[in-house]
Amino acid sequence: MLCTNRVIKRYPWALYAIRHCSSLCDSKDIKRGLLLGMYEGCNQGEYVFTPAAAKFDQENGGRIMELLKGTDLKAGDCRVFHNLGTEFYAIAMTCCGPESMGFNEVEMLNECKEGIRIAVGSGVRALEKSAIGHIMVEGFTNSEAAGESASLSVWRWQDMKDRSRNAIEAKVDLHDDPDTDGWVRGTQKGEGQNIARRLSEVPANIMTPVAFSQAALDILCPCGVHVDIRDRDWLEEKKFLAFLTMSKGSCEPPLFLEMSYCGGGEGDKPVVITGKGVTFDSGGLCLRRCEGMNEFRADMAGAAVIVGLLKTLAALAIPININALVPLMENMPGGASTKPGDVLVGMNNKTIRVEQTDHEGRVIMADTLSHANAFNPCLTINLATMTEGIRTALGSSATGTFTESDTVWREMAKAGADTGDRVWRMPLWNFFRKRVKGHTGVDVHNVGAGRGATPCLGAAFLSEFAPPVDFVHMDLMGTGMESGGTPIYLRKGLMTGRPTRTLFQFLNQMACPLDKESVC
Repeated sequence: MLCTNRVIKRYPWALYAIRHCSSLCDSKDIKRGLLLGMYEGCNQGEYVFTPAAAKFDQENGGRIMELLKGTDLKAGDCRVFHNLGTEFYAIAMTCCGPESMGFNEVEMLNECKEGIRIAVGSGVRALEKSAIGHIMVEGFTNSEAAGESASLSVWRWQDMKDRSRNAIEAKVDLHDDPDTDGWVRGTQKGEGQNIARRLSEVPANIMTPVAFSQAALDILCPCGVHVDIRDRDWLEEKKFLAFLTMSKGSCEPPLFLEMSYCGGGEGDKPVVITGKGVTFDSGGLCLRRCEGMNEFRADMAGAAVIVGLLKTLAALAIPININALVPLMENMPGGASTKPGDVLVGMNNKTIRVEQTDHEGRVIMADTLSHANAFNPCLTINLATMTEGIRTALGSSATGTFTESDTVWREMAKAGADTGDRVWRMPLWNFFRKRVKGHTGVDVHNVGAGRGATPCLGAAFLSEFAPPVDFVHMDLMGTGMESGGTPIYLRKGLMTGRPTRTLFQFLNQMACPLDKESVC
């Protein structure tokens, strides 16, 4: 597959290559650690070791069981031991909770798998404190879940620091488990999410639209994903007038990415995934408060998730066709900025009143969703950090998801329960569409009438432009930006890359519906 790089050559001043280096490169004496698991027993201070932990303990004369006597470890708790043989500098024993955990319908969560992820995250963090550079992780009865957590837990953002001051980013490998395929699958899913995290973390003065395009080329082209970068001339020719108008406040040129992964048959209709790519959102003339504005370097989290998702789909050769569309721009308060009250014309000829310039995302996605019709999709998924309201409603617990299809919702909810990165269904009703459309003189309004329900109004606005097939909108504002440290395998204060794994799982369920569900 060839990649279009004409635009990159046109703007060489903004090239940015993501660094994929580890602080281990220069280390000669790497400490090795081992992470083993256990479950809570029937009585306080009693534990049931996993097969790998029981085998290791037996080989060491039962010393670990002796050392754990008198403790009361619960799910996510961990103890680190030294001087247990010469092979490993440190051994971490981490608790997965009760052995009887399974699928919890009330919580919409596979608690067994999530318990493994939390246990692995806790153990990896404990070993990192001992400056361990190579961590061997047992399979914990589900090596895929263990692999996800291990790769997510060791990831750090330190690309902008002097390498001599970088903390060790440990290498992780599977220990004493035959399910190497599950481990590879899990680590690939984790690495896909880490790509989204890295793209979201880069400062906005570096991660410009051109730089994001270069990063997409670097990451996806070697995997066989086709990447086309469209410039202003193409956008004007295709009548992306709303998108172009919203981008006028910035000196950075707007770009449009078209990415395609062809893993399915030639006659299979594609899934079209659209992602908001605002590389910095100041709010435009409706300027945001300075406090917290820095986080909006990740207003392109939807676009970042798409890049990580496509990399994972290609790496694991999932048999499905995907077309991904990303508008890239900055929302800045320049002299040519869109003003509150301006009326724009979308690609589908609907007029849009821009009452609030900080709601630029839904306006630029309107043209993108209209363009999605050209690909004759079977399903359209929109990803965007859209509204603060969804963060107020759900926090970081789940991604707000809007769809009218019960079938699509069931599969998405199942995927979220399996990955631990849950989704929550929000209403996409005509009640909200009427509030978006009920304005004198224009077809749609980018705020909507009345007060409150901003996430629902944003979804209703987008649905006016989406192709006439099943449509899903996912509002990532509460989940796709900075982590609060929960769950433990997503480092506090760093971007999350959510919901990359849930979308991968959903698409895999579509492509391989007869695959047996993995068990703990």
